[in-house]
Amino acid sequence: MDLRISKRTALLLLLDIVATYVAYWLASVLTDVRGFVFVNNEIYFMLGILALINVGVLAAFHLYNNLWEYASIDEALQIVFAILLSTLIGAVFLWVIDVRLPIRVFVVSAILLVLIMGGIRMVWRIQRRKKHAFSRSAVERPRTLVVGAGETGSLTIDRMASKDPNMPGVPIVATDDDPSKQGLRIHGVKVAGSSDSIVSLVERFDIEQIVVAIPSATTEERKRIYAICTETDCSLKTLPNIRELRVDELEGVALRDVEVTDLLGREEIMLDTRIASSYIAGKAILVTGGGGSIGSELCRQLAKVAPERIVIFDMYENDAYMLRQELMAEYHDIEVVIEIGNVCDAARINEVFEKYRPSAVFHAAAHKHVPLMEVCPREAVQNNVFGTLNVVHAADRYEASHFIFISTDKAVNPTSVMGATKRMGEMVMQYYAHTSKTIFTAVRFGNVLGSNGSVIPLFKRQIAQGGPVTVTHPDIQRYFMTIPEAARLVIQAGGMAKGGEIFILDMGEPVKIVDLAKNLIRLSGLTVGEDIAITYTGLRDGEKMYEELLMDEEDTLPTDNASIMISTGQEISYDEVAAKLKDLENALSRSDDEAVRMLEEAVPTYRFTKNTR
Repeated sequence: MDLRISKRTALLLLLDIVATYVAYWLASVLTDVRGFVFVNNEIYFMLGILALINVGVLAAFHLYNNLWEYASIDEALQIVFAILLSTLIGAVFLWVIDVRLPIRVFVVSAILLVLIMGGIRMVWRIQRRKKHAFSRSAVERPRTLVVGAGETGSLTIDRMASKDPNMPGVPIVATDDDPSKQGLRIHGVKVAGSSDSIVSLVERFDIEQIVVAIPSATTEERKRIYAICTETDCSLKTLPNIRELRVDELEGVALRDVEVTDLLGREEIMLDTRIASSYIAGKAILVTGGGGSIGSELCRQLAKVAPERIVIFDMYENDAYMLRQELMAEYHDIEVVIEIGNVCDAARINEVFEKYRPSAVFHAAAHKHVPLMEVCPREAVQNNVFGTLNVVHAADRYEASHFIFISTDKAVNPTSVMGATKRMGEMVMQYYAHTSKTIFTAVRFGNVLGSNGSVIPLFKRQIAQGGPVTVTHPDIQRYFMTIPEAARLVIQAGGMAKGGEIFILDMGEPVKIVDLAKNLIRLSGLTVGEDIAITYTGLRDGEKMYEELLMDEEDTLPTDNASIMISTGQEISYDEVAAKLKDLENALSRSDDEAVRMLEEAVPTYRFTKNTR
């Protein structure tokens, strides 16, 4: 429970205490019993107790949590009920301690308290609305349809009406799936139908913006409503659940764009800190590739579990530096250090392990861009296989407790050099898991939304430039999850590991890339085919039409976490892995073609694929 009290709340508390004294004094005057009530100074102490009862009951009714500048009839009724209850409690209390006041004093004081306390809040409402109305921030005010006529929808409509710059828009009409609300008016705006009416209402009222204000809706309900909204050409906005915010945070709550992640239709996966803390809390943690998309999010999520030190190992100093500044600003009790280097440099890796003796290692450093690795296969082998081997050697030598290898669904029946090298990394991990004191494990998942090199930033840039948006094939599909989700599940899988497992993350249903592109265009308030065209460029070398999470010979075992499974794939012998590594190492000094041929032999499920456009 957050015990902090904002200045606004403290002022309201003080005013309500003063109002109690004023109301009882006026009540005694108006009922002509002032001389009887205020006969000695003891009454002032008694009124102080009554004031505390009043504010206590109002607090129990959450009347200090409301933003009174957006209050409605519901809040007014709450004040009436709260004051009636507190007056009754106060009267009983005085009777128990044998202090007798005329009943008419309690009746009149209750009426006065409703008027005074309600008046205070009304003045607050008027003052705040004027402030928003005359704000110097000039904002665009598009014609807006609000989806949801509950508490969040009511706040949205009222703030828009008061020209709050955080909620730009003119509220024209609202919808709600609750039949009892349909036909009513919220701050003068009619609830004109259900979510099924959205498309027709947009056309009827010339709507430019839709605000989805239903944070308490289920995932499936939101997914359905977002799908309806994207059938229109309106820009799509939403806002957080105001019940989950502190009072001092409500003032700044603002609309935000609906992102593609909102359209995935899956409940967000949260970090189970109980599992993670067993091997993270109070320990030194090393994250290779720590400045990258996955690596940096791993660092952010790890910091929540209170390690003693996070070592960010990366080739690129700028991203690592910015991440360190971010973490240090938020977590003052965690040491965050940067070590610049390349995982292909075994001496540098050993130096870092010698210096920090990490307890857990998250190996996220990798070349992951599929088309580029088709052009540079030896570099992919060097970095993704032998760079991994260097970190594995060091983790074993310096007896790290855990080593978590970040793999990919492209390692399953790979058709690309990148996927084959990541599969080889899995085999290296499994091969060491049987002989080392370190718990070696791998976590395999698909594409992460918004990561460096992913389609989302590319599509956004193409839309900003006016198009076209380029998709390789109309039927190509991929598994997706958010970067924070992927990082959380990786950390949790590490806590479950016993050694040698390949954990498979539940990615939900695969998504067509062209549907992703269309949704991004629509979320930008543009029309597919008119404002922004979609063109098909053909599959690239090494690219699959669809990805898999399991190889043909693999099955899965469940874990205590429904979002994490364990692969039951065939294990590979020590001698076999050693031989494969030796052949691949020899191929590094030869041609790219030879490296690909050796990779095919090392990874039996890999077949080099050259797509024709």
